[in-house]
Amino acid sequence: MRRRFLPGSGLVIAIGALAAAPAAAQRTTAPVSAPIGNVRYEITFDSSTARSRTIKVAMSFDVAGSGPVLLSLPAWTPGAYELSFFARWVSNFNPRAAGRALAWDKLDYDTWRLLPAGARSVTVRFDYLADSLDNAMAWSRPDFALFNGTNVLLYPEGRGTNFPATVTIKTEPGWLIATGMQAVPQRAGTYHEGNYHDLVDKPFFVGRMDYDSARVAGVWTRLATYPAGAMTGPARAQTWDEIGKMIPAEAAVFRETPWPHYTVMMIFDSSYGGGSALEHTNSHVGIYSPQFIGNPILASITAHEIFHAWNVKRLRPADMVPYRYDRSEPTPWLWVSEGITDYYADLAILRGGIIDSAQFLGVTSEKIGKLSEAPPTALEDASLSTWIHPTDGSSYLYYPKGSLAGLLLDVLIRDASDNRHSLDDVMRELYRSTYKAGRGFTGADWWRAVSRNAAGKSFKDFAARYVDGRVPYPWAQVLPLAGLREVADTIREARLGIATAMDSTGGIVIKQVDPGSAAGEAGVKPDDVLLRLGGIAVTDSTFGEQFRERFGKEAGQPLPIEVRRDGRTMTLNGEVRLVTRVENRLTIDPTASAKAVRVREGILRGTTAQ
Repeated sequence: MRRRFLPGSGLVIAIGALAAAPAAAQRTTAPVSAPIGNVRYEITFDSSTARSRTIKVAMSFDVAGSGPVLLSLPAWTPGAYELSFFARWVSNFNPRAAGRALAWDKLDYDTWRLLPAGARSVTVRFDYLADSLDNAMAWSRPDFALFNGTNVLLYPEGRGTNFPATVTIKTEPGWLIATGMQAVPQRAGTYHEGNYHDLVDKPFFVGRMDYDSARVAGVWTRLATYPAGAMTGPARAQTWDEIGKMIPAEAAVFRETPWPHYTVMMIFDSSYGGGSALEHTNSHVGIYSPQFIGNPILASITAHEIFHAWNVKRLRPADMVPYRYDRSEPTPWLWVSEGITDYYADLAILRGGIIDSAQFLGVTSEKIGKLSEAPPTALEDASLSTWIHPTDGSSYLYYPKGSLAGLLLDVLIRDASDNRHSLDDVMRELYRSTYKAGRGFTGADWWRAVSRNAAGKSFKDFAARYVDGRVPYPWAQVLPLAGLREVADTIREARLGIATAMDSTGGIVIKQVDPGSAAGEAGVKPDDVLLRLGGIAVTDSTFGEQFRERFGKEAGQPLPIEVRRDGRTMTLNGEVRLVTRVENRLTIDPTASAKAVRVREGILRGTTAQ
């Protein structure tokens, strides 16, 4: 699912959504289009259309029956659980047949009704505004465009989604095309899919970009990055190395790699204050501040989105099978689809050797800390509420809380089975018994698989207290079963007393100054751009380590604060102030039993006693 991170903080911030609206107009009967076939889409983006940030779309088809043809655009993109209504960005809608214009009107806000008037072959053209830097949207620059199928590919209302189609991209000679779609042999720029679900779940990059590929886990993986030159040299080599480690670790859970090829698609733009990504069947799109290049959080996001190719794009709650594009599809199971995916992202980069066990425990400790600061919220409630983005602090809570639920279940399953089974077995079993059978999983499927792998242990109380209920997680009882313990550290650290945000250039803008704080006493003001603290550039990737080493031990030291105010750089005279806080962290328990050690090592290494 799409979410935004701030570099270095691990903080998840909900992306602003459009205000929710009803998914479809009230009708007495469901509308059904006249049948159509031989569907072809042609999408044009070149240097000419780029000047107006426009994508030109043509849909051609044969009309196989009488009555009006009803063509709709989706209301949302799966994975981005919010209603966006992509018809908002359409202009110059123009259906024609045999050189003449056809009559048309709007049936509702995202459905066009056109009258073929006996025509057997129709072409509909329209313009689509590509001005939204968002994973689920369309965005363009003078030499590049991102767009999703849900943005631009119309479908016949009420006629189902099992129709094949081709998509042809028209662009500048020398510009590249990146997508997960199946290329049509001997037809450059033309792609084919057998159904609408696959058509709209394979986004496109078109333009100038860096684009290369490598064999990973026995199949081809592609890496497309924009702008060209943004990620090259050692940084690109590092990303390839991480991809080569995380995919095999994730494939080991399900014991298959279910795609013919996978495309990692990344945009780096200084106007984007953080990072987010959105999963697809055999690709994902990430949008990041350039500060994410080389940052460990980029590997974490990448692992999360790739794991979604199994868990959510294939293994999916029954509430969301099949996808409906005209309305929301709420489910209480996003804590499995998203939260447990987050747990496995951490495990993948651990088991792949990208991070070590201490870093894994540190990331888990951060999630426990965030959960302790959040309002008590049931996992099921958080999953359901995401469509309206609640403002009470519970929005997206199913990420960290669902991830921690995954850890709890993993420990309990391994403990009950003496490490013969694990959460890996649950995921693999459901993948085979539901996705492979062509259906989504139900609550009964989930808890039955959990219980079966935990030697028949009942999880009825667990579900009532920790999934449907708001009872705090039982760390004191469960952590020792995995040879872990939680310890409290008292920390003295320097604090300025400010709140900041990133501006469009990547600068750190001061948004709030606490009265009486070190920053306030020095004369720092909101809207100042923070440049250096104690001579250390705040944009330096090692700023935190340098600052703590130099200023984290002694109060009263002079602390020069360099800011830019109204275009002028100035240095304000501050002094170090230390504050005390208590931080809980996970650590290895040296007194753990042999069984607990087996459980812990099984989690860390992805092994069982079998």
